[in-house]
Amino acid sequence: MRAPVIGVLALQGDVREHLAALREQGAEAVPVRRPEELAGVDGVVLPGGESTTIVKLAARFGLLEPLRAAVRDGLPAYGSCAGMILLADRILDAPPDQETVGGLDVTVRRNAFGRQVDSFEADLAFEGLAGGAVHAVFIRAPWVEEAGEGVEVLGRVVGGTADGRIVAVRQGNVVATSFHPELTGDRRVHALFVEIVRRHLAEQSPSEENS
Repeated sequence: MRAPVIGVLALQGDVREHLAALREQGAEAVPVRRPEELAGVDGVVLPGGESTTIVKLAARFGLLEPLRAAVRDGLPAYGSCAGMILLADRILDAPPDQETVGGLDVTVRRNAFGRQVDSFEADLAFEGLAGGAVHAVFIRAPWVEEAGEGVEVLGRVVGGTADGRIVAVRQGNVVATSFHPELTGDRRVHALFVEIVRRHLAEQSPSEENS
């Protein structure tokens, strides 16, 4: 099977780090700024950054509606930090006019862990990943306040005032984390997403799988 083409929404945020991490996992990683670029990818990453800025730029570049439609139609998507907010169907503590891409049946609280000065790192158990705990970097991070029945909880904070808070989820082909795996040397979350994209490609083109 050919290498999956995975786009990284390149409007604002830590785009280069995601591109590098995806390439390390054998994907062809490309920046996405326009609808025609989105149309050529097998999966998409929504990076960290400022969620209100990203969604406004996506609308300005004509990307917001195509993104919504693509995720709704099954395009694999991964969101980190601000990307988690963008993939949530519902958000709390957001400006009243803030829109989302949607795709995850979750309610996400913006900046749940506090301001930039409250950024922190922690080791988390992550369901479905071999090799022990994931070292997670949280920067003005959200958390999942409530997850729907079809959402698999992959990771929670252990200890401290945020004990038990949900920080990693998956629903079908859509994955989101409150933290930034692209900022560490641990590529297992990106490897998980690349594998989701590969499987989706195989399902779309079963004949290619045996070629």
